Amino acid sequence: MIVYPAIDLRGGICVRLMHGRFDQVTAYDEDPQARLAAFASAGAAWVHIVDLDGAEQGRAVQHALIGRLAASGLAQIQSGGGVRAVEDVERLLEAGVARVVVGSLAVSAPETVIGWLERFGPERLTLALDVKLVDGVPVPALKGWTEAAGVDLWTALDRYAPGVARHVLITDVGRDGALTGPNLELLAEVRRRRPDLRVQASGGVSALHDLTAAKAAGCAGAIVGRAIYEGRFSVEQALEAVAA
Repeated sequence: MIVYPAIDLRGGICVRLMHGRFDQVTAYDEDPQARLAAFASAGAAWVHIVDLDGAEQGRAVQHALIGRLAASGLAQIQSGGGVRAVEDVERLLEAGVARVVVGSLAVSAPETVIGWLERFGPERLTLALDVKLVDGVPVPALKGWTEAAGVDLWTALDRYAPGVARHVLITDVGRDGALTGPNLELLAEVRRRRPDLRVQASGGVSALHDLTAAKAAGCAGAIVGRAIYEGRFSVEQALEAVAA
């Protein structure tokens, strides 16, 4: 399983949100380049970078900075936030991003995203399905988690036939940044329904056993943010835990 240390960018600095809310933000680093270098030196082969301003505003805001981080070659970069047009995908890939994350459009415009998957290949895109539980039903949240989609998660996934997409990132927004543990039941259900997809767990990781539990649930990767920034465990310890 791949551990993806996270760098969430807002105004050019590293931050973390609570429950995806832009009014509940904690700033950690003024220098994202130094943070990326630290993750890479700790052994991280991949780093997950998000343009939070882009996600909130619905347009690319910090893609130039993300491109500079990717161009450093310190680690493979998976990145998104504000990806709304094919030009955004092209710009990030040309800058050296290994895999572009597509969020809201993966739900609201699946035909468009399927076209991107056909054009760039399923290894170059990750579908990010961020969900809120509504009466126990996982419903995708759109536009920086500020709006609910009109379909449930399972309908959104069904729009991508097996073989069309490969990577999917599932975030339980209610657990994001809260250090309450990932939604293992939801992740296991995604794996059960769609064994063809390589699932990345996101939201709530607080301890090493959360990573091993996500691996046991069949996840191919896990995004880790606040737990690392607040010293609950190190990148080295996370990599050791999932390698065991």
